[in-house]
Amino acid sequence: MALGVVAVGIAVQAIRPSLEKPAGPQVEMAVPAPVKDILVRRCYACHSDEPRLSWWDHVVPVYWVVSSDVQRARAALNFSELGTKPVAAQQAELYEAVNQVQLGAMPLRLYLLGHPGSGVTDEELATLKNYLAPFKPATGPSGMAAGEAPKSLTAPAAPSPNGVPFLPGYADWKVMSTTDRGDNHTLRIITGNDLAMSAIEKHQLPSWPEGAAFAKITFQSVDDGHGHIVAGKFVQVEFMEKHRVQYAGTGGWGYARFKGAELKPYGNGPHFDNECLGCHEPVRDNDYVYTLPLPRGSK
Repeated sequence: MALGVVAVGIAVQAIRPSLEKPAGPQVEMAVPAPVKDILVRRCYACHSDEPRLSWWDHVVPVYWVVSSDVQRARAALNFSELGTKPVAAQQAELYEAVNQVQLGAMPLRLYLLGHPGSGVTDEELATLKNYLAPFKPATGPSGMAAGEAPKSLTAPAAPSPNGVPFLPGYADWKVMSTTDRGDNHTLRIITGNDLAMSAIEKHQLPSWPEGAAFAKITFQSVDDGHGHIVAGKFVQVEFMEKHRVQYAGTGGWGYARFKGAELKPYGNGPHFDNECLGCHEPVRDNDYVYTLPLPRGSK
């Protein structure tokens, strides 16, 4: 019996999904040497075409778990191929990766248990953030008042590929919060529909009610030349709408994004929203919502 178990254990070692380099182009992201060093040491083990496995990672069945994780990691972000994308897209993906690290979602806890000391240090995180955050807005004309542009944009060029509807009243909803991104010089105004705002006022969070919806309206940030940062050109509007059954596959939320003055829907195929879910996964305990409502006075 014991010999049979040993024989089976040896035999299954031959069942090894390949982690060889894909056939795609190999173009790495061009970043300063200190940043590249951090990415290679902390991220390339899973998020590249040259995964680095410890000896115990090669032992089946551990290898099966590791190879699956690497394949999924490559699909989400592959530093060996990131350089094929436009520079702005490269910066955006690195920005999201750094957010995942800062929120404690990356590296995965299970990975850290098996690979002690592989996490990003505070000093390394600071280096990455400093690289991504040249918080000097673009200079240009005074721009438009926040909210003016999207009010004239009420009809999308086409439906979102996942069927999540465009919500034309978003510009008239109440403001929940604001955010900014220094890496791509944008300002964001987050508005909420009546159901969302009622949940805030009644202190029902973090569980948002059915039908609650948010809009994240994005503008270019512009320095008006007098020391003021103002909202410039309208960039896009993104929606989150809560329906637990309808959007069960993406955490109970439907996601959609419409870009530019023509409101072109974002996404290649109906399952593009898995990308959105992956970004919101670190705040799962907050019902997948990043936005913290602005403080409101109580009566």
